[in-house]
Amino acid sequence: MMQLYDSTCFDCSRLITNNYSTSFSLGIKAFAQKFRDPIYAIYGFVRYADEIVDTFHEHDKAKLIATFRADTFKAIEERISLNPVLHAFQIVVNHYNIDTDLIDAFLTSMEMDLYAKSYDEEGYKAYIYGSAEVIGLMCLRVFCEGNNQQYQALLPNACSLGSAFQKVNFLRDVKADREERGRIYFPNVNFDKFTDRDKQAIELDIQKDFDMAFEGIKMLPVGSKLGVYIAYTYYKQLFKKISRMPVDSILQKRVRVSDTRKLALFAQAVMQQKLNVI
Repeated sequence: MMQLYDSTCFDCSRLITNNYSTSFSLGIKAFAQKFRDPIYAIYGFVRYADEIVDTFHEHDKAKLIATFRADTFKAIEERISLNPVLHAFQIVVNHYNIDTDLIDAFLTSMEMDLYAKSYDEEGYKAYIYGSAEVIGLMCLRVFCEGNNQQYQALLPNACSLGSAFQKVNFLRDVKADREERGRIYFPNVNFDKFTDRDKQAIELDIQKDFDMAFEGIKMLPVGSKLGVYIAYTYYKQLFKKISRMPVDSILQKRVRVSDTRKLALFAQAVMQQKLNVI
C-alpha cells in the first residue's frame, strides 16, 4: 500500500506543475518516463515554497516558511511525510542523493524575499544561486543518475540555465515586483530612470548565461536533453520578445509566450532532436 501512497503523492506534484506552469509541464512530458515523476516532485516543492512568500499575504509568511523548512528536513530524515508534496520530494532527495545544502540555499533565498527589497551585487548573486541555480542542480542530480563525474562536468552549465531563467523572470515581472511586492532584484539599476543602456546591459548578461547553458544541454543524457531544451527554447523566445520591447513597455506590462507559440516551439524542438541538431 505504500506504493499507492507514493504514487498518489507524485500525482499531486504533477497536478501542481500542470496548474502552475504550461512551459515546464510541456518540457517534462518530453523527458524519458523515468525522469518525469522526480522532476514533478522537485517543481512541486519549489512552487509551494515560492507561493508562501509571494501569495499568502493574509498569513504569517515567516512562520509558514519556517514550518515548511522544518517539515522539509524532517521528511528527508524520516523518509515520510503526510504532506504529499514533501513526501514525493523526500523520495527524490533520498533516492538521488541530492545535497541538502542545495535545499537549504533554496529555502534561504525564499526567506530573503520576506525581508529584502533591493540587492547589492553580492546579494543578487546569492539570491539567484539559491532561488534558481540550485533547482537546476537538483534536476541535474536526477538526470545524471549517480554519475558524479558527469554531474560535476555539467554543474556550471546547469547553474547558467537556472540563472538565465531567473533573470528573464526578473525582467518580465519588473512591474509586479515593484508595485505589488516592493522588490528590486537587479543591483545598481534605478527603475525610475531605467534606460535602454540599463536594459541592454542586463540582456547581455542574460545572453551569456543562455550561451553557457546551451553548451551543457548538448551534453545532457538522451532521456533529459529534449525536455530541458524545450524549456530553454520557451525562455529564449520570451527573452527575444523582451529584448525587442522598448524600456517603457517593460515597466508597464508582463510579457508572455502564447500557448499556441509554445506548442509550435515544442514541435520544432522534437524535429530538431530527430534531425540530431540539438
